[in-house]
Amino acid sequence: MLSVIGFGGIIVKDATPQEAAADVKLAIDAGINYFDVAPSYGDAEIKLGPALEPYRKNVFLACKTGQRSRAGARTELEQSLKNLRTDHFDLYQHHAVTTLEDVDKILGPDGAMETFTEARKEGKIRFIGFSAHSVEAAMALMDRFDFDTILFPFNYATWYAGNFGPQVLARAQEKKIGILALKAMAKGPWAKDADRSKYSKCWYEPLTTPQDIRQGLRFTLSHPVTAAVTPGESELFKIALNLRNDLKPLNKTEIISLKEKAAAGLPLFKYEGKA
Repeated sequence: MLSVIGFGGIIVKDATPQEAAADVKLAIDAGINYFDVAPSYGDAEIKLGPALEPYRKNVFLACKTGQRSRAGARTELEQSLKNLRTDHFDLYQHHAVTTLEDVDKILGPDGAMETFTEARKEGKIRFIGFSAHSVEAAMALMDRFDFDTILFPFNYATWYAGNFGPQVLARAQEKKIGILALKAMAKGPWAKDADRSKYSKCWYEPLTTPQDIRQGLRFTLSHPVTAAVTPGESELFKIALNLRNDLKPLNKTEIISLKEKAAAGLPLFKYEGKA
């Protein structure tokens, strides 16, 4: 059983050890038991490892690799285990799979999947999953391997205004794959002249007010999604934490309103094809 809100490890990127420990303790005290991190998040693994160590046995720890080769994935896996001060990951994921070329490399000879399956036999991985930023890659991966989980952007704007997500969710349900969500608290792409300094860890413009964040999370969690990982900003994570017990499914009137809101904005992702 995972908490509906997940702790994105990028939150502790560039934090002091004391700040990282405080953020993790705050999450644990609030009942958060799902932590997700990756080597590409700067020094996040190094900061999260010591902060999470006292609570490791009681949390579900997910990590990722962007390496597509068997050797590269093995090197990154072993380093991540050391950084996180653990002997295994509850979930290990192929990170940010976007192209069909990525899929072919991961699943082909000497691909990263060979490391994943070996590491699962070794007890270093419990579950195998992936995160994807394209519908094409997500569908291809689910069709070609029996994954345990998918981590994908399920966001009201991309869903209603970008046709991005419904087909992936349906396929994941059909395959009986655990469904985890990214970008529930995304508004859309940054405007060219936007001041990004306040939210420098977000490559997209996040929702920032409690009202908007609640609406975004409620949309995502109204679907058969186990948990939503928040953006990498401590301030936004804390807002989501405060809302964690007030995330009821949307009603019909609210859905209509959200569709109108989505149509007026620019979705972070769009899908033009058919699946």
